[in-house]
Amino acid sequence: MTALARWCLRRRIVVIVLWLAAFAGVAVAAGVTGAAYSNNYEVPGTESGQASARMAKAFPDRSGDSDTLVWHTDSGTVRSAAVKKTMRHTLEKIAGLPGVSEVQSPYGSHADGPGARQISKDGRTAYASVLFDRRTDDLDAAQVQKVVDTAQTASRPGLQVELGGAGIALTEAPRAQLPEIIGLCAAAVVLFLAFGSLAATFLPIITALAAVGTASAGIALLSHAMTVADFAPMLGMLIGLGVGIDYALFIVTRHRKGLREGLPVDEAATRAVAVSGRAVVFAGATVCIALLGMLILRLSFLNGVALAASLTVVLTVAAAVTLLPALLGLIGMRALSRRERRRLAEHGPRPERTTGIAARWSGFVERHPKLLGTVAAAVMLALALPAFGLHLGTSDQGNNPATSTTRKAYDLLAGDGRGSGFGPGSNGPLTLVGTLDGAKDRIAFDALPDRLRDTPGVARVSRPVFDGNHNTGLITVVPTSSPQSRQTSDLVERLRTEVLPEAGGAATLRVQVGGITASYDDFASLIVGKLPLFIGVVIALGSVLLLLAFRSIGIPLKAALMNVAAVASSFGIVVAVFQWGWGSELLGLGSAGPIEPFLPVIMVSVLFGLSMDYQVFLVSRMYEEWQLTHNNRRAVRVGLAETSRVINSAAVIMIAVFGAFVLSGDRIIAMFGIGLAAAVALDAFVLRTLLVPALMHLLGGANWWLPSWLDRWLPRISIEPPPEPGAVRLPGPQDGEKPLVRA
Repeated sequence: MTALARWCLRRRIVVIVLWLAAFAGVAVAAGVTGAAYSNNYEVPGTESGQASARMAKAFPDRSGDSDTLVWHTDSGTVRSAAVKKTMRHTLEKIAGLPGVSEVQSPYGSHADGPGARQISKDGRTAYASVLFDRRTDDLDAAQVQKVVDTAQTASRPGLQVELGGAGIALTEAPRAQLPEIIGLCAAAVVLFLAFGSLAATFLPIITALAAVGTASAGIALLSHAMTVADFAPMLGMLIGLGVGIDYALFIVTRHRKGLREGLPVDEAATRAVAVSGRAVVFAGATVCIALLGMLILRLSFLNGVALAASLTVVLTVAAAVTLLPALLGLIGMRALSRRERRRLAEHGPRPERTTGIAARWSGFVERHPKLLGTVAAAVMLALALPAFGLHLGTSDQGNNPATSTTRKAYDLLAGDGRGSGFGPGSNGPLTLVGTLDGAKDRIAFDALPDRLRDTPGVARVSRPVFDGNHNTGLITVVPTSSPQSRQTSDLVERLRTEVLPEAGGAATLRVQVGGITASYDDFASLIVGKLPLFIGVVIALGSVLLLLAFRSIGIPLKAALMNVAAVASSFGIVVAVFQWGWGSELLGLGSAGPIEPFLPVIMVSVLFGLSMDYQVFLVSRMYEEWQLTHNNRRAVRVGLAETSRVINSAAVIMIAVFGAFVLSGDRIIAMFGIGLAAAVALDAFVLRTLLVPALMHLLGGANWWLPSWLDRWLPRISIEPPPEPGAVRLPGPQDGEKPLVRA
């Protein structure tokens, strides 16, 4: 690290130009190729995945996605001449738009024809299916917007026109720039309050932006090589801005300390990278390891997210140890505030004193470890209680903000249960795909709708549709419950295990349940089944890293326990806000609904990595003091006093950045934002500055115990370099010792 820092300082202009060239090159390549993000939850091998593949092969004309145009009259019916004229003209215009392959109108030539099923019982609501010529992932958002604009021109007093579906949702894209700007402004305020220097304030922000900008363009290129979710770039940005600014903060703080001690600029920057840079690399490695743990799930949807987020973290670490020292050398003494520079010129370097609130708080924790530890544990447990009611499922457009057209269309289709609308299940019908081999199978499949209509939980069943060879049949089943409800999941299970196996009888008929709702259920079940293995692997890998770094059994065990506590408590808050709906509408996040099935996996990865960051920065200072004095009380007190201020400043920045993403307008990103902001707040202000030091005081020397045979066997790695020459180390203090003075 020392050699790298010196090289970057000597060739600072070269380093800056290389970063600019890398960013420009990747950005241009991403601009030329575009992005190919995908939200395909289907997993090959699952029943819904097999049904989708069979349907795409047998019915290629249905491979494009279908969205819905809904209209509702306040008085009269949709069959009135005025409404018919308006909507027929509108549907004809939409059918002629680019990207639209077909529009299925409810105004057929026969009153008892297929279109009659697209008008509600009370006659006040109707819908048309708008079929696009390609899948949602391949749709042009501009073409979809033309469909929306054309449809909404038909709206007038007494006639409401709304649109819903996955394609229409492209026109309600998240507000990506707003949370970035708010988060960066909040981070700049915290940095300026901490540093008092504009030059030092903007260095962490510039470093993080360089890394995140390059990573965002790189993720767009990655989307052409593998499945990458459309929220991956924003998730990477959320993580990258948070950790990138924090990593730079730790290095700049150490650099400023060196300047105040009278070191030349280059020497102070070199030592800052050599000391804090090691911890940054180690912390970044733990975040990447936790993120890459998602690869063991072997789900293409999550593989792309893991690699995208890891790429962002790798680039933030690289920027912190290369671009940042070059910038530190460029601004020179301006890393200090004017007051600090004037004081240094007038009085010369002075010893650093650990005083103020941090020192007093550290002493307070030392004197009352049992009381404070109990209070902290009670707070974490209370916040974790809602997590026991966690319901994993996929939210749909019924959870969108009440002002969005997709939410209004969803509510109009669902109706109020008294003849208005078509029932909640119409927003997520099931698709039954039958593989037919011979006349017996076709007869059995023809008789299947009658059996399905008597099945509890089924509202409507369509007539069978066959492909040209009559080798594949298709039936649409509309549940009585909404797509995200437990009752719909129960219906899918009942169809698969009871109804469909019995319906085949003596025939060889094989029917698979597919559709978006079934694919969500399969995806959730797969993740839930592998979640214990995933969490175990992430905890084990993190514990091994801490074992190697701190050569202690107790430190990794406490870290694992604290990480689990942070995850559980943050999930409790996420459940309260999104699943119970506490304030979700007020925040513009839509109504209450289930928690996305992939959220636990991604959040566990990110939170374990971020929690490990604070553990490393806190305990590495304690470990350094323990090695010098072998006095546990001093090690814990000094470590907490000297690191709590920078950890708390870093936490405030992360909370501001993560919290700002609640304003993105995207429910999934908002879940990540609230969950991560809550976890960081609890980790920094409850766990690392309260519960962890309290436990370490209570355990005493047992914190650092390691069996001698294991000590000989383990390889040695060091986060902190050897002590700097000339540093004054005082002997172990007694109770009530005055603040530590360091030369």
